[in-house]
Amino acid sequence: MDAWRSDPTLAMCAALVDGAELSSFVGGPFDVRAVVAGIRPEAKAGFLLDEVPWEHFPQGHRVKEAVHLLHTGGSPAGTGAGIVGGMCANDMRAAAVLAVPFLIRIAADTRHPHRANALAEASAPARARYFGIASRDELLLHRANTPYDDHYDNYGVEVTGYPAGWSVAAARTAITADTALLQPLLDDPEPAIRIDAAYALATAADHEHAVRAAFRTRLAVEPDPVVRAALVLATAETTRAHPHPPTSTWIREQWQDRTQAPEVRLAAAIGWLCLTDQPAPDDLHATVDHLATDERAHAMEALPWMAFAGGSRETGLRRCIRKLLHPKQPDPADCDDPWCPRH
Repeated sequence: MDAWRSDPTLAMCAALVDGAELSSFVGGPFDVRAVVAGIRPEAKAGFLLDEVPWEHFPQGHRVKEAVHLLHTGGSPAGTGAGIVGGMCANDMRAAAVLAVPFLIRIAADTRHPHRANALAEASAPARARYFGIASRDELLLHRANTPYDDHYDNYGVEVTGYPAGWSVAAARTAITADTALLQPLLDDPEPAIRIDAAYALATAADHEHAVRAAFRTRLAVEPDPVVRAALVLATAETTRAHPHPPTSTWIREQWQDRTQAPEVRLAAAIGWLCLTDQPAPDDLHATVDHLATDERAHAMEALPWMAFAGGSRETGLRRCIRKLLHPKQPDPADCDDPWCPRH
């Protein structure tokens, strides 16, 4: 315990445990929101990693090394982007947030061999508690807090004691600052890149609705039905953060439109349910029951919203349908076998 309290990477967390006021750290060297906002554009572009105070945040040295290895072409498995995703899965986002601007630049480099891995991890710190989350109240939810909003209680604290809301806000600030780098990826030749770009952009602050407009623009020309579903879910997520009734109406029209691909209609039904507190109408139930085949549920696992929503025995689509439309149904028994099939 004494070693933990004296660890400089946990200084703020230890002080909070000892009764210090969180407000006393706002804007300081242990406020990851301030640190991210203060990274110079030249440092981001030049990967000047030594300018970033990784040492102020738990496991920061590991994240710095991961970014370095990924940038220089090191293996992304375990030593690169996987470190960032793994830390977020373990509810340790503060240091992972510092990697976001650099991951975005790797993803934007069309010549980089690990750009897809970098992009897939870039938005992980921008969402808290999203593994297995599929309820109407929480799916597609990220709170549009201002950068220095101290009301982080809705997110609680990370396993280290660091305020999780600060990490999420910092990650969203980093993504918002780089929307100009991410938006062109919506037109990337690779469907997986287009999906992950939409997933990342959905967490950006979008007060001027430019991001939502970019989703709609891409949707007008997108040929892949699963990518189209991603664009609909991304539109719903950004609309939940920045309410826009006409867009909510448009999303409802998508699941009612029989000319749309089934994946799009299912994504629109899920998105609309998360944007309204109205009871699910009978025609929505009928649409979902008809379209949600096992084959389609597995195909939609390519969408990170669905992949992260699922459980050990359920695909993300099945879990969303159960949680959104039949919330009183119990969860299926967990499976200890990591290769347990999801249905």
